[in-house]
Amino acid sequence: QGPPAQPGPGTATAAARRAAAGSYGEAMITGMAALALHRFTSVPPLLSLDHLDVLVPRTRRLRSTGFVRLVRAHILPHPQQLTGIPVAPVARAVADAVAELTDASTVRRVLTEAVRGGHCEAQAIVRELTRARLLSRPHVVDAVDTLLAESRAVAEGRLYGLVSEHRLPMPLWNVDLRLPGGPCLGGVDAFWPEHSVALEIDSRTPRQDDEALWSQQYRKREHLERLGITVVHLTPKKLRDAPEQQAAVIRTALMASADRDPAAYLVVLPR
Repeated sequence: QGPPAQPGPGTATAAARRAAAGSYGEAMITGMAALALHRFTSVPPLLSLDHLDVLVPRTRRLRSTGFVRLVRAHILPHPQQLTGIPVAPVARAVADAVAELTDASTVRRVLTEAVRGGHCEAQAIVRELTRARLLSRPHVVDAVDTLLAESRAVAEGRLYGLVSEHRLPMPLWNVDLRLPGGPCLGGVDAFWPEHSVALEIDSRTPRQDDEALWSQQYRKREHLERLGITVVHLTPKKLRDAPEQQAAVIRTALMASADRDPAAYLVVLPR
């Protein structure tokens, strides 16, 4: 009699389905398996994985078994239902996957696809990586830098598209503002000099969201508004999820300029 048959990937998938939907209660698939279910192309197909991570409450007395490996957490995110299985949202699944990855290029590909593919915003990923204490790993920090640049480029692209699609007046893009003969007042992502309206994409992340940076941005906004410049702040998430609403915000600011006193004259320089 030959050796007993080893469980295959299909067995692992069935075990994960039972774990997530049955005896594990609040459990959900996370990590690489969750990203495969979210249709990421930067991770192996679900059936080729040698294990499946299942996120469970830390207080549950459960053990990893077979192809199912438990990932414990104090607070569980709200799961998404994919193919009838509760699956961790992308940002959390990315963090749980990155915790097991040591290859810098793979980490970079996963993080970049999450943003470029429109699965979630960079801020959400950095927030989860911070909670998981993964930003002390050099290869993760390098990947996050690439991610933030990618997120910024995506948000700017959405802003360009929003201005064109909603037929807003074309602004001056990415400029520095300064008083004649005075110091630089700071850079803005778009500026309508005829309307004295400036726009900034607020792409701060948890690791950047310290009091000093916030104070600096607040002082810049306050200074510009004292000079008669209306400053509009948009986030990458709002640009993605509610472009029509954001276009209305910009249009309202531009139209309101007719009712305001003339702003101070500013020198506009390319950034």
